[in-house]
Amino acid sequence: MTAVAQRLKHSYQKHWYAYAMIAPVVVVLGVLVVYPLVYGLYLTLTDADSLNSARTIGVNHIDATYKFVGLDNYQDILFGDTAYDRFWSHFIWTIVWTALCVALHYSIGLGLALLLNQKLRGRTFYRLLLIVPWAVPTFVTVFGWRIMLADSGVINSFLDSLGLPSPAWLEDTFWQRFAAIMVNTWCGVPFMMVSLLGGLQSIDSSLYEAAEMDGASAWQRFRYVTLPGLRSVSSTVVLLGIIWTFNQFAVIFLLFGRTSAPDAQILVTWAYYLGFGQQPREFAESATYGMLLLAILVVFTSFYRRWLNRNDQQLTI
Repeated sequence: MTAVAQRLKHSYQKHWYAYAMIAPVVVVLGVLVVYPLVYGLYLTLTDADSLNSARTIGVNHIDATYKFVGLDNYQDILFGDTAYDRFWSHFIWTIVWTALCVALHYSIGLGLALLLNQKLRGRTFYRLLLIVPWAVPTFVTVFGWRIMLADSGVINSFLDSLGLPSPAWLEDTFWQRFAAIMVNTWCGVPFMMVSLLGGLQSIDSSLYEAAEMDGASAWQRFRYVTLPGLRSVSSTVVLLGIIWTFNQFAVIFLLFGRTSAPDAQILVTWAYYLGFGQQPREFAESATYGMLLLAILVVFTSFYRRWLNRNDQQLTI
């Protein structure tokens, strides 16, 4: 028996109870995460669609006839003749969508957190009120906004009463994108607010007292005390916000459906449309989009964490 096998045997004998406790979690993750990921990667290397995949019609079973094509799907999506319309235009919009939404989430959430961190009368009520958009299920919130943004909805009726033009929120590309950012901001601000409020309450009040005694203005206290004190919280919630917003499926899909607003589709909803919203359903192409999304987020997260670590090291010098 090799040294590695002996160490594994000793570890199992010593920690068998821990292995038994985590085994169900490993099995569930393997079934729900690892297997779909591996199978999706395999599909990206084929030309699978709804016409050549295995299927059962009545009592007749039709075997799969799709073929292995290697990296052709990646080549076609990224560099094919229609690559811009099929991938790069959606990629650019997804980046813009993510950047604007996260910036609005953070700035509005930080502003509300600063207000709620003050000694206000009825502060608890305001906190509960501002957390409602996060507590309400997303589909209820988005459907509510969809009704209000309709041509005869509350928003356009209000604009008409003021003599202002009423945009085609759900038809025109620019206003579709504007509406999507607005609705997603409404849904995402409460999380940022609660997280940053917790970070504000963890900052030692003596730091503010010392800064005030030194004659620091409100802006200087915010810049040199509040922002550094929120650094760890901010880096985490911004990273989570970017990942969630980049993959935000519910808002776009529920607001516009799976066939309307093609130019307002981000990559994740576009991948869903290719795989389930058209005929024939392009399983291989949709899976390729999924793998590209995963690769983009993995690369971004690694660079983001490296950038944070480098800044932390510079601050300690």
